Amino acid sequence: VQLMESGGGSVQAGGSLKLSCDTSGYIFSGCGMGWARQAPGAERELVSSISTDGTTTYADSVKDRFTISQDKTKNMLYLQMNSLKTEDTAVYYCAVLFEDSSLRCIPQLWGQGTQVTVSS
Repeated sequence: VQLMESGGGSVQAGGSLKLSCDTSGYIFSGCGMGWARQAPGAERELVSSISTDGTTTYADSVKDRFTISQDKTKNMLYLQMNSLKTEDTAVYYCAVLFEDSSLRCIPQLWGQGTQVTVSS
């Protein structure tokens, strides 16, 4: 699977970062795309998704701070992260969502991840 994330790095609390994902055409697959993150010792969590019709979802922890977007002409997925907090520190993964046997739209393909570190 060729999902390539970029844009991670270190930033102080209150700062911003924009993550990018080259989806290599997977943006046209499945039921949507998403961004997930995994902090040390924690489970991977989906923080935002965008469906094929453009409907977006956000975890409560990032709502009003993060914005997901896509450019299908460039096969790119983005995550604009503003007002970053130390608890946003994690590895961020780009994901392709597919319907499972229960017709739930869930992430099933992952990129390699990009580290985001927010310091106080």
